[in-house]
Amino acid sequence: MNPEDLSCWKCGTPLKDILLPFSRMSKCKSCQVDLHVCKMCEFYDTTVNNSCREPVAEKVTDKTRKNFCGYFQPSDKDHQTTGSEKAASSKQQLEALFGLGSGEKPDTAPESPEDQARRKLDELFGNEKKNRQD
Repeated sequence: MNPEDLSCWKCGTPLKDILLPFSRMSKCKSCQVDLHVCKMCEFYDTTVNNSCREPVAEKVTDKTRKNFCGYFQPSDKDHQTTGSEKAASSKQQLEALFGLGSGEKPDTAPESPEDQARRKLDELFGNEKKNRQD
C-alpha cells in the first residue's frame, strides 16, 4: 500500500506524509481524527458481523476511535464519500427550501406565527373557508 493512495476517512485529506504502517497514535494532520480505526481498515464492512470481515478480530465498539487491532490494514477506500455527498446534497436542498442559492437572503419577509398557523391550516384543510359562507 502506497501512502499517496490513502486519504483520511473523515475529511478526505491525502495522507502522503504519514508513515506506514500507521501507529496507534497516528492522526490526520487536517482534522486531527485517529487513523488506526476500523473505518480506515481494509476489513471494515458494515454488512458483516461486527462490521469486520476478519473473523477472529476482537470486537471494537467505536469504529471511529483508535484501537489495538492487530489485523488493521489501511484501506484506500473512501469511506466518507457517501457521507460528504449526502451532506452536500442536504445543504443544497436546505438552501433551495429557504431560497438561499449562493449566499443570498430570502426575498420575502418572515411570516408571523399567526400567518404561519393560518397558512398551515389552509394547507391542511384545503382552504375550506373560501367554499363556506359565514
